[in-house]
Amino acid sequence: MADDLFGGLGGIGDLIGGIAKNTTPKDSPEGKLLHAQSDLSDLKKQESELLVEIGRQAYAQNPSAWSQDSKLKLIQQNISEAESSLNEAKQAQQSAEANKAANDAGRTCTNCNTMNPEGVKFCQECGTPLGAAAVKHCGNCGAEMAPGVQFCGECGTRQ
Repeated sequence: MADDLFGGLGGIGDLIGGIAKNTTPKDSPEGKLLHAQSDLSDLKKQESELLVEIGRQAYAQNPSAWSQDSKLKLIQQNISEAESSLNEAKQAQQSAEANKAANDAGRTCTNCNTMNPEGVKFCQECGTPLGAAAVKHCGNCGAEMAPGVQFCGECGTRQ
């Protein structure tokens, strides 16, 4: 019955059947039934896979001999178009992610790494202008320093 109920759903039926097969005692009536159904399902799957392979080989030898040739070619054309649409969608998603990352980078303060809301020109945490490299000054001598530098190039003071 489990095979009848979930067999058409593929992976779900296999998962449920596998769990039931592994948790039900083999020598109980339910266990024997589940194991027999599972074995039968596995053998039918193997048969189907083999028939598909035989069909592919027979078709490859003489495609025009099959009345379904034009239908198969139409399906293959539709597959090609669907793959193109999928690739376009993936590229659009990657582009959107890259744009978001670029926008986020423009909103992240280079001085204190605070993420600021869109449209803000100065960091709301430290006041550094956004979108431009922050200019730091040495706390000891006041010399201009690049962001991320840990020691002043003029006086050597750790920042």
